Amino acid sequence: MSKFERRIYNFCAGPAMLPTPVMEKAASEFLNYRGSGMSIMEDSHRGKLFEEVLDTSLSLLRELLSVPENYEIMFLSGGASLHFSALPLNLLKEGESADFAVTGIWAKKAMEEALRFSPVKKIYDGEDHKYTESPELNDSMVNPGAAYVYITSNNTLLGTRYATIPNITKAPLIADMTSEILSRKIDVSKFGAIFAGAQKNIGPSGLSVLIIRKDLLGRSGRTIPILMDYSLTAKNKSMYNTPPTYSIYMAKLVFEWLKDLGGVEKIEKINEEKAKILYDYLETTSFYNAPVKPNSRSVMNVVFTIHDKNLESKFLVGAEERGLHGLEGHRLVGGLRASIYNSMPKEGVVALVEYMKEFEKKA
Repeated sequence: MSKFERRIYNFCAGPAMLPTPVMEKAASEFLNYRGSGMSIMEDSHRGKLFEEVLDTSLSLLRELLSVPENYEIMFLSGGASLHFSALPLNLLKEGESADFAVTGIWAKKAMEEALRFSPVKKIYDGEDHKYTESPELNDSMVNPGAAYVYITSNNTLLGTRYATIPNITKAPLIADMTSEILSRKIDVSKFGAIFAGAQKNIGPSGLSVLIIRKDLLGRSGRTIPILMDYSLTAKNKSMYNTPPTYSIYMAKLVFEWLKDLGGVEKIEKINEEKAKILYDYLETTSFYNAPVKPNSRSVMNVVFTIHDKNLESKFLVGAEERGLHGLEGHRLVGGLRASIYNSMPKEGVVALVEYMKEFEKKA
């Protein structure tokens, strides 16, 4: 047992739980970072202490994801939604288009934002089947002249993902990986750019990560707001302005924790085991329903419903009493959702299934 109070199992989609060892490390260093007599939160972003934090964070992320040297990695403020605007401004020349696979609400929002700047096109729309599956995208679907193809690799709200990353070669593949980055092995070289908000598998909210092929920097030639200009951010090593220093420090601790655990390959196996426990149970009961088709089911966000919708509020009250927090579905879709990111221990998923079985018997 930790020296701290017992922590609940936090199934929130984000901001999500962080590893307990990371939180303990942060707590132990909070007032006095490495004998400096101050918190890293108080240190200048131009100081040597934070410079080491930043360099280590970027280096660890490159190592964990095996990012090739011809890719730039940078930290930005604003969360993932910042990139809905920044991507078309940085990657599309005036009048150029890009292709979007709309597999959920966040992909739809990204496309709607891109349309403010360029005549982008939709090559897939899953709205007709309520976004319960992900498509098999291929080059034949890519429009002539498309500057890039945009996907959301994991649908946080509705619990779908691309089980296999699309093999797109006609245009750079751009992915919002906010809710699954660092959860499974990926070949970064298949992408033109990857971005992610930090609040699922990296650290506190308000920070985002961008991994982008260097030849795409400065491509659009547009006049871009300074804090959205990827080239400027890269040139200034993520420090054109004061970055979210404490969030980057927390990201460093998470990266160190993941490396010590065995890296992405190890956590991928753990994540698959956790998801299997929950999905296997859902397959055995008609009391609960998992609406997503099996070949598109997310490993990070498991959505489900109760056959009698009126029981959901009672289910949530009982869950909170058990220390199972954050199981309510997104306000736009309802239902129930268990987000089981890297930091969720297997014991949390087992505890959830035990409660689900008990609730079913008593209902």
